[in-house]
Amino acid sequence: MAAPADTLALSQQTTAKLVLLGEMGSGKSSLVLRYVKNSFYEYQASHASTVGAAFLTKTIPELNIKFEIWGAAAAIIVYDITSTDSFNRAKAWVRELQRQGGPNMIMALAGNKADLESARAVVAEEAQAYANENGLHFLETSAKTAANVNELFSEIARKLPKADAPRPPQGGIVLDSAPAPAPKKNACCSS
Repeated sequence: MAAPADTLALSQQTTAKLVLLGEMGSGKSSLVLRYVKNSFYEYQASHASTVGAAFLTKTIPELNIKFEIWGAAAAIIVYDITSTDSFNRAKAWVRELQRQGGPNMIMALAGNKADLESARAVVAEEAQAYANENGLHFLETSAKTAANVNELFSEIARKLPKADAPRPPQGGIVLDSAPAPAPKKNACCSS
């Protein structure tokens, strides 16, 4: 059974739905697996590319956030730094989310495969400028080396609205289920 403090912490935890979007092969699943399971599979794309949606969860206790990774309260748009086509498609995803998403949707742009610097096709400064123009958080990541993966998800978590803490009753009468103590009888005057 959970202790009262644990119960209180869980009741105040924010659950946020998060979606990762990007071109096939940009590394979306690799980022999620690195973040949630701290794993990386070198040849995942060639062996078992993901299609559609996968669902994983991860809790960040120190920020009191539980991510349900697939929904739409927040989005991480992922592109492959070795592909300008991937970056252009990421821009299209941003436009679509800006058009369809709510005004409070939190978005981040992740340039993945930062470990492939020698094959870079998208300049980091160009991506940073695009992110700034569109109000996106930007980081370059590497699912392979884990570079900036936790930082990316933590930044999204920090930007999410927090769950309201339970409020004590205001005004009125507080009812208590404990019985009231019986009045003490005076020894001299019992009836």
